Amino acid sequence: MAVEQHHPTYAITESDVNIRILSTINELHLRYRDLDEGTVAGYIPELSKVDPDLFAISVVTTDGKLYSVGDDEHAFTLQSLANPFIFGMVLDELGRERVRQFVGVEPTGNPFNAIVLDRQTNRPMNPMVNAGAIAVTGLVPGNDPTDRLNRMLAALGRYMGGAPQVDIEVFMSEKSTGDRNRSIAYLMRNFGTLTRDINEVLDQYFQQCAVSVNCRNLACMAATMAAGGVNPHTGERAISRAALRDVLTIMYTCGLYESSGRWVHTVGIPAKSGVGGGLMAVVPGRMGIAIFSPRLDSQGNSVRGVRVCTDLARQLNLHLFVAGGDTAPAVAPIDQPPGTDDTSIAQRT
Repeated sequence: MAVEQHHPTYAITESDVNIRILSTINELHLRYRDLDEGTVAGYIPELSKVDPDLFAISVVTTDGKLYSVGDDEHAFTLQSLANPFIFGMVLDELGRERVRQFVGVEPTGNPFNAIVLDRQTNRPMNPMVNAGAIAVTGLVPGNDPTDRLNRMLAALGRYMGGAPQVDIEVFMSEKSTGDRNRSIAYLMRNFGTLTRDINEVLDQYFQQCAVSVNCRNLACMAATMAAGGVNPHTGERAISRAALRDVLTIMYTCGLYESSGRWVHTVGIPAKSGVGGGLMAVVPGRMGIAIFSPRLDSQGNSVRGVRVCTDLARQLNLHLFVAGGDTAPAVAPIDQPPGTDDTSIAQRT
């Protein structure tokens, strides 16, 4: 008669998880700190001045623990990283159906700054590319440009747990060299996708791109999404669960421009990049990840950021469709704190 074999099982403790995350990001920082592929975003004068060797990795878990290495307090601007947050804000303010009248949800094989709209609907393809982000910015409600700017900063602040600031020099640099975005805006106005004054919309768009963060801030913003829309440090709800579902879905399919398909295949978690060198990724129920490294590939994604996330996803089994992984979730999803109901954020702005 066959004898049943019993193999010992070992529980993964919180301490084990803490050590594994910290050791992994330290190892990856060491592995890629000398990588010099890619170039900074030279088409925006202020971004061309950034030290290309800056490099940081930060992770914030959904219970608020921070793991960080490198130049994690060096300020950089969000650029297109602002897109999912403003998209979520407008979804909460106006609702999905209203927003879908002005921007689609399909991936695009075009560059992020392509002067092109969907051939059938004459809408931008999705809110992660410049055209879609400009259309979404044009939907931000408010009494005047100052009110709309304050609403946008307040929305970003709920993710950060602080008061964000606009880097005026970067804003002016983008405004003075933003003819391509102006072309996109005029094309959308021709088809009725943009109804507000073009100069006002573009000023706010350039301002949201020029919001200053550091790698730790960005990891907290990603962790807020991972925690169901509640900031794990402040307990404040930043986005409703309904809007968050749409935001994470579009990040998953469209967050890295022409590289989005390859990203989903190899990394497999919602993410967004920005030409300022930032890249954030969201592991729902577990953690937010941020990498800052200004050298970009030909698609406008941080070279080191993509490499780090690819390795991190493999080493920590982060891909959403991984089966039979040998690690338990880093942390359980946090409970919804009292007073953070899932109603529209619009009621508080």
